[in-house]
Amino acid sequence: MAETETHQHADPHDEDVHDANYQAPPEKTIEDLMAADQEDESLRRYKEALLGAAQAEKIIVEPNDSRKVIVKKLALVVEGRDDMELDLSGDISQLKKQLFVIKEGVQYKVRIDFIVQREIVHGLKYVQKTYRMGVPVVVDKMTHMVGSYPPKKEIQSYLTPAEEAPSGMVSRGTYSVSSVFTDDDKHIHLKWDWTFEIKKDWA
Repeated sequence: MAETETHQHADPHDEDVHDANYQAPPEKTIEDLMAADQEDESLRRYKEALLGAAQAEKIIVEPNDSRKVIVKKLALVVEGRDDMELDLSGDISQLKKQLFVIKEGVQYKVRIDFIVQREIVHGLKYVQKTYRMGVPVVVDKMTHMVGSYPPKKEIQSYLTPAEEAPSGMVSRGTYSVSSVFTDDDKHIHLKWDWTFEIKKDWA
């Protein structure tokens, strides 16, 4: 799994989510981006390719939702098996009741499906902290830089590199996970808690 940390249980969306020494670039609208560096032809073409249809129209997928990033789904992806999915568009307080079973030692990836609307978002980041049920310390933390994304009418996805589930009798048991989808500008787009169990086999 990812880097391992051990410290007292704290809010999973605290200083670990954002580097206190990192200064994010100022937020820019699509109009700001297109207006800058017009004399640089190659840069202008790059920005046009990046922004696509968002240059010509304000892309709003869900008019009643004022957010720029709407996180739709988290999936655990294991080769040769159907994806195990969490619906993040409903009542996320109920997600802890949905238990994923993961076979010990298996390679898996985390996929996040999301919509970007209204404006480009810079430096999306996914941070996940894992706790052994009943033990108030972090047993695993992963941080993935997702990147910058323009508004699109279609759902966009990010797939983490492969992680290895713990193995051995000591590792078997139930784990709680705290996840946050944030960005360079310290906007918390979504934070949610979910649960999985490491077993000897999938059953």
